[in-house]
Amino acid sequence: MERHHHNHVIIIAEAGVNHNGSVDRALEMVHAAAAAGADYVKFQTFKSSDLVSACAEKAEYQKKNCPGCGSTQLEMLRGLELSADAFAMLKRECDAAGIGFLSSPFDSGSIKLLSALDMDFWKIPSGEITNMPYLREVAGMRQPVILSSGMSTLEEVRQAVKILCDGGLTKDRITLLHCNTQYPTPMRDVNLRAMDDLRSLGCGSVGYSDHTPCIEIPIAAAALGATVIEKHFTLDVNLPGPDHKASLIPAELSAMVSAIRNVEMALGGSGKKSVSDSERANIAVARRSIVAARHIAKGELLTADNLAVKRPGTGVSPMLWDEVTGTRAVRDFSADELIEL
Repeated sequence: MERHHHNHVIIIAEAGVNHNGSVDRALEMVHAAAAAGADYVKFQTFKSSDLVSACAEKAEYQKKNCPGCGSTQLEMLRGLELSADAFAMLKRECDAAGIGFLSSPFDSGSIKLLSALDMDFWKIPSGEITNMPYLREVAGMRQPVILSSGMSTLEEVRQAVKILCDGGLTKDRITLLHCNTQYPTPMRDVNLRAMDDLRSLGCGSVGYSDHTPCIEIPIAAAALGATVIEKHFTLDVNLPGPDHKASLIPAELSAMVSAIRNVEMALGGSGKKSVSDSERANIAVARRSIVAARHIAKGELLTADNLAVKRPGTGVSPMLWDEVTGTRAVRDFSADELIEL
C-alpha cells in the first residue's frame, strides 16, 4: 500500500474464482481490471482438499448460483483451482499490465506459494478470521495485512488483530475491511457505519469489501472514509460459478473506479473550510457592496434612506454597514455607484 499517496483509495478488483479454472480467462481479467483503473486485481489461492472436507456443504448462494458445480464444496472448488505455475504467470502479467497482483491464500501451502510472488500485502478473507494457525502464519510473513471481517463480531476482530500483533505485526500495518459475506448482500444488512466500530480497534486504517450487486455502496464507503475498497468483477455475469451473479462487469467496474476517484478528490486533504481557487473569482460577482440608492451630494449624511446593497462585491462590504451609515459622503455619488469611504 506504500506505493500510493496517503489519501488515495486503494481499489482491489476481486477476480476471485470468476476465471472458472481457466488461466486464459484469468489473464483476460488482469487486463480488464487494469483497463478499469483498479490498483490491484486479486485472486484466490487454495488446494481444495486442504480447504474443505469431503462432507462440507455449499453455501445457499453457491447452491443457487452454481447448481451444476457439484453437490459439495469440494467438488465445486476442484473445478476452480489454479496451479502454482498459473499464479506465477498471473503475477508476471500484472507486472506487465501495470496493476498490482494479489491473491488470498486459504491454506498453509498457498501461503508458501504466494510468499515467493512478492505481493505488496496479504489479504485475509473473512472465513479465516477465527483460524489461529493461519493468522499466525500470515503474521510471520512480516508484511502489511488487509483483514476482511465478514460474519464477525467486533470481539472476534479484536482477537484476530491480537493474534496478528502477537505474531509480529504492528497495528499500523493492519487494515480492517468491513464486510458482509452474503452474495449478494441485502441493502438492509450493509451497515456501513460499522466502519466506525472497526476504527475503535486502533489499526492502521479501515476499508470496505462489497458484495452488493451495485456500485453506489462502495462509493458511499469511500465517502465515509474507507481507505480500501474491494469489489468482485467478472467478464460475464451469465457464466456458471458461485460469484458471477454478485459481480460487476468491466464497464461497471470502470464506472465505480471513476466515481471513487471523484469522491477522493472531493473529500479534499486539509479538511479546513476556506475559499478554493476555483471559486475565488466569483466573490466579486456573487457578493454585494454598499452603493448609492440615489444621487448623493458631497457632504450629505449617509443613511439607510440613500444607501443600498447591490452586486458586484468589489466595493465596501455590507458587513461594514454600521460603520458607513452616519458618515458624510466624501464626494458626489450617482445612483448605483459604489460608495467610497
